[in-house]
Amino acid sequence: MTTWRAVLDDATRVLERASLPSPAVDARRIVEEAAGCTDGAWVLVAEQEAPLVAARHAQEMVDRRTRGEPLQYVLGSWSFLGIDLFVDHRVLIPRPETERTAEVALDEAARMGRRRGPRDPWGGAIGDVLVADLGTGSGAIALALARELPDAEVWATEASPDALAVAHANVAGTAGAATRVRLAEGDWFEALPDEHRGSFQLVVSNPPYVAAAEFAELPDEVAGHEPKAALVSGPTGLEAIEQVVAGAPDYLAPGAGTLVVELAPHQAAAGVTLAQRAGFADVHTERDLAGRDRVLVARQGG
Repeated sequence: MTTWRAVLDDATRVLERASLPSPAVDARRIVEEAAGCTDGAWVLVAEQEAPLVAARHAQEMVDRRTRGEPLQYVLGSWSFLGIDLFVDHRVLIPRPETERTAEVALDEAARMGRRRGPRDPWGGAIGDVLVADLGTGSGAIALALARELPDAEVWATEASPDALAVAHANVAGTAGAATRVRLAEGDWFEALPDEHRGSFQLVVSNPPYVAAAEFAELPDEVAGHEPKAALVSGPTGLEAIEQVVAGAPDYLAPGAGTLVVELAPHQAAAGVTLAQRAGFADVHTERDLAGRDRVLVARQGG
């Protein structure tokens, strides 16, 4: 008989030999996934016999991890601000920096007087607040905003059909607030309905911001597995940011809208300059958990 604890011990040894940075943590996550239990339930199944099919599934996941595949893709899911998302090689892995971007966007919504928290079914019509998430990828930011802004209708645009398929899966698999997320295929603002031009209170984006020359410097786990088009913007790394910043004034509500964009710390000054040139009256950057400039905030005047 092979217990789940034995499966975990074997997985840990294999990942340690592969010189992975956190073999014990990765092994535990993989075995819990194969066993179908959460962290709190592990003690209840650790000494139970592992079914042969489930043990083989754990071994397959361990093999994928030893070949350098990111743990998030191996598991097939990852949490973003408490939302469990399906993720695979078609989309970027949700990161703490992007969680910070979503949190800054929510703070901006609150600053503008928008309600946060669970939706009151008797509290008014859907769509009182229009929000856009440009380049939504897995749908992480869009779903987080819809969950926390009960009066928001969230438009999520994505140019990649493959990524959009993942976003559709996540919207379909998320109850409640997901009914207020509208997915649209297209490049940045082009996918938004013309009738909503000049009506968005909040536009948020985590665009590609890696320069072409920087791609080779990324860790193999990133460069070898995550979609290059979602990482690399062009020769300077600012190309997508420039498009988003330049297009935002036409879609934000005049005098009342705010743009929130994730960028690299070394792009902060350039991002502020771009927003000022685009006519934004109040521009600054917010820092991530490591204290680095990470999120551009550009507010309309008025």
